[in-house]
Amino acid sequence: MSGTLVLAGTPIGDVADAPPRLAAELAGADIVAAEDTRRLRRLTRALEVEVTGRVVSYFEGNEAARTPELAEALAGGARVLLVTDAGMPSVSDPGYRLVAAAVERGVRVTAVPGPSAVPTALALSGLPVDRFCFEGFLPRKAGERQARLRETAGERRTLVYFEAPHRLAAALEAMAEVYGAGRRAAVCRELTKTYEEVRRGPLGELAEWARQGVRGEITVVVEGAPAAVPGGLDAAELVRRVAVRESAGERRKEAIAAVAREAGVPKREVFDAVVAAKSAGPGAGPGAG
Repeated sequence: MSGTLVLAGTPIGDVADAPPRLAAELAGADIVAAEDTRRLRRLTRALEVEVTGRVVSYFEGNEAARTPELAEALAGGARVLLVTDAGMPSVSDPGYRLVAAAVERGVRVTAVPGPSAVPTALALSGLPVDRFCFEGFLPRKAGERQARLRETAGERRTLVYFEAPHRLAAALEAMAEVYGAGRRAAVCRELTKTYEEVRRGPLGELAEWARQGVRGEITVVVEGAPAAVPGGLDAAELVRRVAVRESAGERRKEAIAAVAREAGVPKREVFDAVVAAKSAGPGAGPGAG
């Protein structure tokens, strides 16, 4: 008889948020696979629970090599509990490989629902949450980061990213360039912890704030792209949208590119409209009025 794989959510900050079933699963598992065994020990002490099963490490560096071993244990009838440092396994954390291996072998997979930074940040952001897209971590290299962001430039759903604190300013600057400095966003820091902070505002302003240095676990929520107007936009509306973005601190070149993406028209068309409005004199171009 095959065993059971249990994916267990762990607190993202406050240990009091631990799911009630977590202690029982920790005590009863044959094997506990933990992203960080030291954090696991701290968690079990806080929950006042004793792990009687075998504890093994299961993190990014050994996930591929350890998955077959755990899959065999599952096939042999073991109850394996998978926990990561914080939140739900598989959500930008180890877990996917083991779930896939268990499913392939016909092993039952279940979960202990628990905290996750993604829905928590969405709920606190003040942005629409009826439809959203989780994008995980952006690439570290600037060129790859820009390319990834361009893929979602027209995404209508609210976007959610994880980011390291030392890369936050660069990431927000790249978002402001691709999405537009005026696009609304929220930076959620240290969720459920003592120094929890949610900073809301246009991407351009958030990028400037982040340059001062930010600490902690970061989740960024970004407003989706606005809907293109059916039938296209006339020149006056294109110019107005460029003006709005410029007033929010966006450079004209980036503002024109962003408006062109929104409207689904060539950048040259927007550029020509802006130049024509400027040539028409005061009151006609970006920044007027």
